[in-house]
Amino acid sequence: MSDLAEKNAVLSGPHRFWIAAIIVAALQTAVLGYMVGERAWGLRSGVEVILKTAPVDPRDLLRGDYVTLNYDISRVPVSTLVGGAPKQSLTAQILSVRLKKQDDGYWGIVESSFGPLDPKPDTVVLKSLPVDYFFYAEQTDASQSLISVDYGIERYYVPEGQGHDIESARNESRVAIAARISSDGAAHIRALLLDGKPVYEEPLY
Repeated sequence: MSDLAEKNAVLSGPHRFWIAAIIVAALQTAVLGYMVGERAWGLRSGVEVILKTAPVDPRDLLRGDYVTLNYDISRVPVSTLVGGAPKQSLTAQILSVRLKKQDDGYWGIVESSFGPLDPKPDTVVLKSLPVDYFFYAEQTDASQSLISVDYGIERYYVPEGQGHDIESARNESRVAIAARISSDGAAHIRALLLDGKPVYEEPLY
C-alpha cells in the first residue's frame, strides 16, 4: 500500500468522526464565547434606562422558569415615525426607537424610524427585532395606529417557584426593568425591579 493510501486509511472511519466532532465543538465554544462577550460588553458599557412593564394577557402563563415581559414601549405609535407612516407594507424591518427619560423616571418613546436615527443629547436609540409593517390604503388616519415590536428582552429567568408572584406584581404595574442599551442599539436586562427596588440583578462580568 502506498504512503498516500495509508494516510487516507488513517483519516477514514472513527478518525474522521472525531475530527468532525472536535471542529463542531470548537465552533460551538467560539459562538458561545462571542455571545457571552457581547452581553458582558453591553451590560458594562451600555446606557441604563428604566422601562415600565405592562400587563400581559392572563392566558399567557409562566413558561418554565421565566416571566413574560411586556413594555409600554412595545407599542410604538405610528405618529412618532420620522417622515410619517410608510405608504407601503414592509417585511422584516428593524425599527429604531429613540427613548428619553420622562418626568416619572421611566424612559419613553420620542421618535422612531425604519431607518437610522442620529445620536442626540439625553436620549438613547433602541433597535427592535425584525418586524412587519402593514399598510392599508383604506385607512384614513394611520397616525393613530400602533406598531407592536419586540426588543429581545421579553423574558426574564427567575428562581423556580417565584415566577407567579412576579407575574402578579407585573400585572399590578409594580414591576419595572433596568436595561442597558449598547451603542449598536441592543438591549440587555440588568435588573428586575419590584416597587422600584431591585430583586434580581445580572452580574456585570
